[in-house]
Amino acid sequence: MDNTDYKSKSLPFFGIPKLAPFIKPYKKKMALMVLFGIAVSVLDVLLPQFQRYAINHITDGVFEKTIVTFVVLYVTTVILECTTNYLSCLFSANLEISIARDLRNACFDHLQTLSFTYYNQNGVGYIHSRVMSDNIRIGEVVSWELMGVVWNMSYVIGTIAVMFATNVTLTLLVITVIPVVLLMFSIFQKKLVFYHRKIREINSKITGNFNEGITGAKTIKALVVEDKMINKFNSETQNMRRTSINHSKVRGLFASTIVFASSFALAVVLWRGGILTNEGVMELGTYSVFMSYSLGIVEPIRWLVDSVSGFIMTQVNIERVTRLLSISSDVNDTEEVIKIYGDTFETKKENWEPLKGDIEFKDVSFMYPDGKETVLEHFNLKIPQGTTLAIVGETGAGKSTLANLVCRFYEPTEGQVLIDGRDARERSQQWLHSNMGFVLQTPHLFSGSIIDNIRFGKLDATEEEVMEALKSVSAEGIVEKAEKGLYTDVGEGGDFLSTGEKQLISFARAIIADPRILILDEATASVDTLTEQKIQNAITSLIKDRTTIMIAHRLSTVVNADMILVVSNGKIIEQGTHRELMRQRGHYYDLYMRQYDEDAVKTTLG
Repeated sequence: MDNTDYKSKSLPFFGIPKLAPFIKPYKKKMALMVLFGIAVSVLDVLLPQFQRYAINHITDGVFEKTIVTFVVLYVTTVILECTTNYLSCLFSANLEISIARDLRNACFDHLQTLSFTYYNQNGVGYIHSRVMSDNIRIGEVVSWELMGVVWNMSYVIGTIAVMFATNVTLTLLVITVIPVVLLMFSIFQKKLVFYHRKIREINSKITGNFNEGITGAKTIKALVVEDKMINKFNSETQNMRRTSINHSKVRGLFASTIVFASSFALAVVLWRGGILTNEGVMELGTYSVFMSYSLGIVEPIRWLVDSVSGFIMTQVNIERVTRLLSISSDVNDTEEVIKIYGDTFETKKENWEPLKGDIEFKDVSFMYPDGKETVLEHFNLKIPQGTTLAIVGETGAGKSTLANLVCRFYEPTEGQVLIDGRDARERSQQWLHSNMGFVLQTPHLFSGSIIDNIRFGKLDATEEEVMEALKSVSAEGIVEKAEKGLYTDVGEGGDFLSTGEKQLISFARAIIADPRILILDEATASVDTLTEQKIQNAITSLIKDRTTIMIAHRLSTVVNADMILVVSNGKIIEQGTHRELMRQRGHYYDLYMRQYDEDAVKTTLG
């Protein structure tokens, strides 16, 4: 699992360059945001000069003569400031939304290319946190935080320049706070990053627990484990509270130290500036504006340090997202294959050969990426086109391994899986999967209507084709009794339908594309007897001229298979037809005996 190492308490500051591909398309908008941010700060620096002019000339009659010009210039400056501020905010908001969107899309697209191994090792909450909250935070940093840094830095530099021009001695007193701020920053930043990292990881766990609490609500209630789930969730939120408080303590101490140092410097300026004004060395208006600058510079320095701290802490978010995007699938097409057949997002169907359905395991050895034991070892098997292969065994025996290798969900550790006489790796995953139909034990439907779900098997299918697919699996009754027919909403995950109805629709979805290879992974295990009979009747006609791999627990579904493989502890221990295996009176025979009485067995044996 992609865990963060908490022992590393600091991160490199320059994580932003890793986001260059996502920032580059918006460089003009970013430049305009920066330009208008600088313009705002320049105007903010100029505004106190109106105060200086007014106070210095309020009693000498000059101000009365220039009042109209003064008002026009002041109002014009304020209008310009408001306009540039609006534009900088507009570009910042646009940048935030656009970059966060592009990052989310890139993460989601990349997730579609990863193999089953990644999903086996990382939970939903963990992945969700990266795709959503981390990317939102990154979008905020490269827009609002960046604009804040630009404005505050420009304002501080401009203000210090004007202050130096006004009085060098007083300015030096004010900027003594800067080394103190930098020192405090170096002391506190490691702790801040450490706690921020930990908070993000705890948040992932909370999201995962919340997801389990919603998706598993029925199971939780059925098992009466509400208290356990509540305690587990409360434990994580309590951990989040404790860590967040520690983070806030460090951040609060940091901010308080900066404010104290700034206030001390300001107090010295008040004292020294008051003396200079009283002695007539400095005009009252100049002293007043100098105090305005001194007061005004404290907050930007604090916000500048806070923004830089925000950038530092966001390295955690950048690290997590870029790490996700850098993860490569352990099942990949070669550059040569992609050049001919295309990839996941840009297929070259004009180069796709027809798939017949011959499958061969040639000296195949296999070990799961996260496993330690070899599941298959120098395994050989030929499955001719149109053959029905059944794989049976007890729960957890490893029945799905062969099907996963045929589908290229995993690659062989050694040897080859041949499709139509060629190594499956010589053609693209998209080519292979487009010629396959899948029906899983636990059917998954997408939010939308019945017709939308079936069209996932063939996107351009007509209503007539959809109905034909439903009829082929004896599922037309679902549509006939539905209020809106094919356009009836199935609910999230198909919750508006029964398990049997969902399974029948998933059958129709698999069949509508007329696949050459059909994978049935315990497709009838979760349905009632009547629905199972409907499916069995449908399977008999559907498997005709198709290569079919049936993974089954109910042995009644495989008695007519051309070949049966018996799996135990991840190994193939027997193979043959139903009659051959029954006569061997081995493991298959024992499994069958557990499900049927001896009279039925004798009848089967003749």
